[in-house]
Amino acid sequence: MSKGIVLYKSKYGATKQYATWLAEMTGFDLVEISKANIHDVETYNTIILCGGVYASSIAGLSFLKKHAKALHGKKIVILAVGATPYEEHVLDTIREHNLKHELKDLPLFYAHGVFDENKMSFRDRTLIKMLRKSLKKKDPSTYTTLEQTIMSVNQQEANNIQKEYLAPLIAYLSK
Repeated sequence: MSKGIVLYKSKYGATKQYATWLAEMTGFDLVEISKANIHDVETYNTIILCGGVYASSIAGLSFLKKHAKALHGKKIVILAVGATPYEEHVLDTIREHNLKHELKDLPLFYAHGVFDENKMSFRDRTLIKMLRKSLKKKDPSTYTTLEQTIMSVNQQEANNIQKEYLAPLIAYLSK
């Protein structure tokens, strides 16, 4: 593998765990995106951006958008970490929502993270409670995967972090 860096933005810790594992598995440097300097990042051949998924948006993606010209020609890979299990349509939705224009052709991988209301901010907990209340009026057989997760995990932790989710990304980097 070439000289690389793992950039990450993690709100509750799952993304940081995956980023840490990626750095260990690849030998790449690990940097929290808020501390990343574009002049330093430009020196790497391979850039992995790990970001949590919140309301279908990948955290930290704005760094790539802002510096797309400076990073042109680099091998860039994105790992999205979300509360729902992997399903192709979930990945398609994340791709459609996030990877547009200069980012549209970037490889996107997905890892299942953590859903833990006890660690959520007051705002996020409030949004989940409001969503749960509205979902109670809906037929459970029509729930999306995320809605199923929200309804089944009531103030309990659902930790689904597994190193195995990184295998497809590692295989891609090995090509």
